[in-house]
Amino acid sequence: MLLLFLTQSITLALGQIWSNKVRSLLTTMGIIIGVASVTAVIAALTGLRANILADFELIGNNKIAVFSQNPQTGRHRRASWDTIRFAPSDFDGMLDHCPSVAAFTRSTAQTMDVVFGDESIEGARVTGVEPAWHDVEGRSVTQGRPFNLVDMTEARPVCLIEPETRDKLRLDRDCVGQSIYIDRTRFLIVGMVEPQQAFSMFGAGGPEYRVFVPFSTAWRRNSSWMYVLANAETPEVSEDARAEIRFYLRRRLKLRPEDPDTFRINVVEEFVQAFNKIAVGITMVAGAIVGVSLLVGGVGIMNIMLVSVSERTREIGLRKAVGAPPSAILLQFLIEAIALCSVGGLAGIAGGQLLTVVMGMIPGAQLERAYIPLWAIVVSIGFSALVGVFFGMFPAVKAARLDPIEALRHE
Repeated sequence: MLLLFLTQSITLALGQIWSNKVRSLLTTMGIIIGVASVTAVIAALTGLRANILADFELIGNNKIAVFSQNPQTGRHRRASWDTIRFAPSDFDGMLDHCPSVAAFTRSTAQTMDVVFGDESIEGARVTGVEPAWHDVEGRSVTQGRPFNLVDMTEARPVCLIEPETRDKLRLDRDCVGQSIYIDRTRFLIVGMVEPQQAFSMFGAGGPEYRVFVPFSTAWRRNSSWMYVLANAETPEVSEDARAEIRFYLRRRLKLRPEDPDTFRINVVEEFVQAFNKIAVGITMVAGAIVGVSLLVGGVGIMNIMLVSVSERTREIGLRKAVGAPPSAILLQFLIEAIALCSVGGLAGIAGGQLLTVVMGMIPGAQLERAYIPLWAIVVSIGFSALVGVFFGMFPAVKAARLDPIEALRHE
């Protein structure tokens, strides 16, 4: 019986909405616009979040970078750079003392001019790396060979290049065995490194031309600074790896217990977690905006429901005269308000989806991955229904309390 009554009430409510299509549309316009705009914003945030997390995935969630730096306090606050900077020997045996670290490479980088014949690249990035760099970065050699132990111990003038650098210098397709000049020094190309995958959000500028040389070769030419790139065994143990590296370096650098660190350890997983917190915060703000928009739309719903009660006073009186209880009248008008808001919410979601598609077609917006998550749809419809309950309750109660005799006399 209850199910039949609810079905009839919903049918009557939808009939009232359909019979006053224009008025219903104008009434729900606030809810439609509010839901459409906020679901589109959430879709855009979701797309940007997917792009940024994909970039972090390319970088590697288990990646760790270690740099020298002057502390803000302590006895090393004004120490010279020669005192603060790392030496290659500082990391000897680190893997034996840091079980959460899978691999690491000493590294240094400079910008230098690279020349081949009549072609040249001004300000190419020349990076000194160790053989473990391929494991840390996840990039293998596609032609030729990687650096070997002899290259490292003898600091040979050999190099690896990327396809972009090869094409810019107009080298042969198989350029292994050819020579290029780096800062007027002749280097033999021993291998080709697979290209770095393009990032969606980071590094969106022009192409960067890179050349890789043995770390010992780069350090012999310029020993001003170096840094270390490492991989934790898994992203979950990144913080353990950070703590192990910090403990190892403090002991290796002979820092006292009261001394602050003379180095900085950055963990990519830390940035991922921080970004996720920011994304959640922005989404909550967007949710608050939709709440305000829906409340504004709810005022319009209450207004039109009061008009509807006034227009249908004789109908209410007639129904009460034939035995309809006040609860039935209240429920009918309440369901009508909920249906009106829910239809507005559905129309708003449809509008939000249309806006999402349009945003994905904007050149350079990088919103191809934008989509409205299921939770946003459920929350939008649920909150719209709650607005219907809240703002429809007063008109429904007013209708339920009408005196049937006075209602029948209403003109």
